[in-house]
Amino acid sequence: MVDILLWVIIVALFVLSFVGVIYPIIPSVLLIWIGFLLYQFGINGEELGWVFWTLMIVFTVLLFVADILANSFFVKKFGGSKWGERGAAIAVIVGSFIMPPFGIIVIPFLAVLIIEMVQKRTFNEAFKASIGSLLGFLSGTFAKVFVQIIMIILFIIGVIS
Repeated sequence: MVDILLWVIIVALFVLSFVGVIYPIIPSVLLIWIGFLLYQFGINGEELGWVFWTLMIVFTVLLFVADILANSFFVKKFGGSKWGERGAAIAVIVGSFIMPPFGIIVIPFLAVLIIEMVQKRTFNEAFKASIGSLLGFLSGTFAKVFVQIIMIILFIIGVIS
C-alpha cells in the first residue's frame, strides 16, 4: 500500500514539474529530483545506479543553463544589450507573479523593450530585441520540457530494467 502511495506522489511530482515550465516559481527540476529520491529511498534503493545519477546531474545542469543561454543568445542575436538580457531574465520571474501564466511572456517582452528604449535605441531596434527575448523564452521552455521528458524516460528505463 505504501508503494502505491509513493508511486502516486512520484507521478504527481513529475506532472507538477511540467506546470513549473509555465509558472517558473515552481521548481520543476527539484520536483523531479524529489520523485527520484522518493523512489530511491522509499521503494527500491538498488535499481538506480551511478550512471543514472550522473546523467541526472548533467541534465539538471543543462536545465539551468538552457534557460539562461537561450534568452541571452536570442536577445543578443536580435541586437539586444547586456542590460536587455539581464532585464529579460529578471522579468520572467517577476512576470510569473504579476499576471500568471502570460506574465512570463508579456513582462519580459515589455521589460526588454523599455530597457532598450532607455538606452536610446530606436523603437525598431528595441522591438527586435524584445522579439529575441520572446524567442529565447520559447526556445528555453521547449528545451526544458524536452530535457525533463528525457529525465523521466531515463528514470522509467532505470526502474524497469
